[in-house]
Amino acid sequence: MNALMGKKALVTGGSRGIGAATALRLAQEGADVAVTYVQDEGAAKEVVAKIEAMGRRGLALRADLADPAAARTAVEETAEAFGGLDVLVNNAGVGVLGPLDQLTHADVDRVLSVNVRGAFLAAQAAAARMTPGGRIITIGSCMAQRVPGPGGTLYATSKAALSGLTKALARELGGRGINATLVQPGPIDTDMNPADGPYADGQSAMTALGRFGTAGEVASAVAYLAGEGAAYVTGAELSVDGGHAA
Repeated sequence: MNALMGKKALVTGGSRGIGAATALRLAQEGADVAVTYVQDEGAAKEVVAKIEAMGRRGLALRADLADPAAARTAVEETAEAFGGLDVLVNNAGVGVLGPLDQLTHADVDRVLSVNVRGAFLAAQAAAARMTPGGRIITIGSCMAQRVPGPGGTLYATSKAALSGLTKALARELGGRGINATLVQPGPIDTDMNPADGPYADGQSAMTALGRFGTAGEVASAVAYLAGEGAAYVTGAELSVDGGHAA
């Protein structure tokens, strides 16, 4: 598994869940990988230790993407440590769910600053560092395609914005040989949304396959998009949702 040998990658929000699985999969494919985290330094360092055990370079960076400077700093520190940047995985995100009339200005600012502005600024900084063959891969959500019930207005808004970002990046950067894609996960078994949680049965029933996905299944899609096999894939959305949007 050396499809990404010699590549340098940054996975935002890479200390757990989909981000951690993606970081490890990219390392398995041969990439050096940096991960960002906000609070759990220990978890981020565990991911780095696993990356290094594969013979690749790893780096843990504290970066809260609610801070406008954090994305650029993370990109610059990764590029300086590894000698460049080939793959950005915009994975960091926050979710605030609840009735529309109960969402506060602070909720709106937090979700949009991380999920939208943070992804935009990370992509902007990464594009300045990338050469032909670069990849900007953003993690969205099945809720951008189908909102199954009330309470998801703010989160769905933030994730839907990533479709426009991805398509525009593809047009903006295509002439430089840099691809931009979007992965839309469905219900995924993570600490934040466990497959045995109180709402799991309802979420599983909304998929065609009748089950939660795994973080590894999302990571496999990211690894494909990061590799040469996806050289002609840009501006596209790849659903890894068990048929949630079918």
